[in-house]
Amino acid sequence: MKKELCIDTFNAVTKRYQLDGCILHSDRGSQYTSESFRETLSKAGVDQSLSGVDHCYDNSRMESFFATLKKELLYRIPTYRMKRENVKSIIFRYVFTYYNQKRIYTANPGGYPPAVYRLLQEETLLAA
Repeated sequence: MKKELCIDTFNAVTKRYQLDGCILHSDRGSQYTSESFRETLSKAGVDQSLSGVDHCYDNSRMESFFATLKKELLYRIPTYRMKRENVKSIIFRYVFTYYNQKRIYTANPGGYPPAVYRLLQEETLLAA
């Protein structure tokens, strides 16, 4: 990955959400430790948290997600023959209609999918 991609992505997010006071956690990839990226975060009021050297477990949830995405979807379709927009659309549908809404998720009590579990948690908080 290049720092420009990370900076552009971060800037796109800041247009949709107010991030002042947030913390962005990442690994120690050169794109995240670049002066340009760190300066972009600082201007937006975002603090950066970097994983420690050889600390692979702090990002394990995302690593697990991407492993699941590859195993359940990407390795089963010929992405090398498809246009980028088609692959992006397939991934979007997988994440937002299947993974978040229907797929059994063993890390959550009851095996609820992420969106369902979040909704249940919000309802519990509102009832309290």
